[in-house]
Amino acid sequence: MRFPRVAIVVLDGVGVGGAPDAAAFGDEGSNTLGNVALAVGGIALPSLGALGLGRVLDLEGVPECASPGASWGRMTEASAGKDTTSGHWEIAGLVVDRPMPTYPDGFPSDVMRRFAEIAGRPALGNVAASGTAIIQELAEEHQRTGRPIVYTSADSVFQIAAHEETIPPPELYCICEETRRMLKGEHAVGRVIARPFTGGPEHYVRTNRRRDFSLEPFGTTILDLVSASGRDVVSVGKIDDIFAGRGVTRTEHVLPTDECVDATARSLREIDSGLVFVNLIEFDMRFGHRNDPEGMARALEALDARIPDLVGAAPDGTLIAFTADHGNDPTTPSTDHSREEVPLLVWTGGGEGVSLGTRSTFADLGATVAENFEVGAVPAGTSFLADLPG
Repeated sequence: MRFPRVAIVVLDGVGVGGAPDAAAFGDEGSNTLGNVALAVGGIALPSLGALGLGRVLDLEGVPECASPGASWGRMTEASAGKDTTSGHWEIAGLVVDRPMPTYPDGFPSDVMRRFAEIAGRPALGNVAASGTAIIQELAEEHQRTGRPIVYTSADSVFQIAAHEETIPPPELYCICEETRRMLKGEHAVGRVIARPFTGGPEHYVRTNRRRDFSLEPFGTTILDLVSASGRDVVSVGKIDDIFAGRGVTRTEHVLPTDECVDATARSLREIDSGLVFVNLIEFDMRFGHRNDPEGMARALEALDARIPDLVGAAPDGTLIAFTADHGNDPTTPSTDHSREEVPLLVWTGGGEGVSLGTRSTFADLGATVAENFEVGAVPAGTSFLADLPG
């Protein structure tokens, strides 16, 4: 069966247990969803449970459903990383064979010298740090001097934080665009991220004006193939940033989960044929990176309450896949991403779901979408379209 509309909904950072090579990444024991449920004494996810989430992993508070409303499984990352960019590119059918560069000791002096020329003043920071912590530490000096705050993490990112009254967001975005053009070759990080914030001493707060300036994908993705076929490709959340805008025909650049759900439901009603690709960033950004299992649990429960709205808004002939791009276990000492398998729940609106097993690459999802739309093959992945109930 073919589906005129497909939605891929990525719960950013919501992994379901260590990948086979988790130890090589220092992530043994990580299990974002499972450990969050244990940490809060059980989590109430009746809608996702009815779709089959309890079949994906043992989850305190979510019993195994006898007749799941979606097909279920797991996916293992084949790319050489555990970052947002490689995770999403792989979901879209493109495996990243080499890890993108990371800078645990900060960026080299030649990079920072060129950044100072772009920004018009030298940076503060240049360390691997928690974004919220480094802003609290350096914001007053930043406001006094006008020098932007540069920091990184375990991911391949060059992050630039600035108070909106000191470096207004449009100026910050321009600095990020020039920095993105500068960081190429051996220093081609996955993303340059604008991190605007507001407030004053003791209470600086990052705003929703974050922007990601990503590398352009180095190969064909499902977004390219679907848009080239004349169909819609709607980006919800930061998907347009992750793919550098390539293959996107319409953007709903909203970040809060509720707004993303609304935009997804609206887009599914509005398009006749095409792909709606969604990133729900708050699980990763607000809770995983801040080691807040209670907050993540409550956010997951809030999303679960919106699942009926989403599937209820879907016209006949819609496939909705729920998955993730990596883990970010808030119960571990680390505040960084974790190398985990990710959930796979595929709702088609008809018939009892089936087991899809453990897929050897996230790209199987992109391959399935490609076969569904008959647009040719993505570079990697094996389709499971024929296994899905109509």
